[in-house]
Amino acid sequence: MPELPEVETTLRGVAPHLVGRKIVEITVRDRRLRWPVPDSVHDLTGLKIDSARRRGKYLIFTTRAASLIIHLGMSGSLRIVDPATAWQKHDHFAILLGSGKQLRLHDPRRFGCVVLAAEPDQHPLLAALGPEPLDDKAFNATHLFAASHGKSVAVKNFIMDSHVVVGVGNIYASESLFIAGIRPTRPAGKVTRTAFERLADAIRQVLGASIEAGGTTLRDFLNEKGEPGYFAQSLRVYDRAGQRCLRCGGTVKRIVLGQRSTYFCPKCQK
Repeated sequence: MPELPEVETTLRGVAPHLVGRKIVEITVRDRRLRWPVPDSVHDLTGLKIDSARRRGKYLIFTTRAASLIIHLGMSGSLRIVDPATAWQKHDHFAILLGSGKQLRLHDPRRFGCVVLAAEPDQHPLLAALGPEPLDDKAFNATHLFAASHGKSVAVKNFIMDSHVVVGVGNIYASESLFIAGIRPTRPAGKVTRTAFERLADAIRQVLGASIEAGGTTLRDFLNEKGEPGYFAQSLRVYDRAGQRCLRCGGTVKRIVLGQRSTYFCPKCQK
């Protein structure tokens, strides 16, 4: 699944082609996504895209009338193409721009969505989301420590909860906990404020590095140019079970936590 860095990479790739451009035509080739694409999306035809931003894993393209909220689902991607480019089987939604280019949503599994919202931040998909992890003011140790009070859930599952903080997916959670020296199974309510300070810094470090590197290489993710990201080359523990820990020389372990593969070093993480 494209995670926050992949979505941010996609945003940075497509935004320069969208902002300030007129929507000439909207094409819905298959409306059967996670929810049916509403017919009202065609009401945006003729309007200019004023802004493009990300909230969690959602992309928001705003016009004066309403905003399109797009989620890439499990295997979706956005591309800027020449409209004469042959349609692929799973190209389900497209916007023809005044520049002559076309934005296409490709989603083989159809778990993504295209939603129209007058007030996107108040939409049920976005309203209850936690703070952005790269927002130093909203996301910090104070926030994590307060949110963890009395929680017995494992700290890895805690930081993957989008109501606590958005965008910390499975890979990034394992990597951040390793950097912070926190065992992923530790109950969130028993993590100290000092440890949360290390963890908040680690989350920002890992996500920031991944964004700059173009996202983590995942089987289904390609960036806006059709190339995989390269952050996977820098992974410290994820998918390294049985290999030597890069910090202490011990052995990286794999467990299943919350139905997700979880990697950590028993010596470095307490």
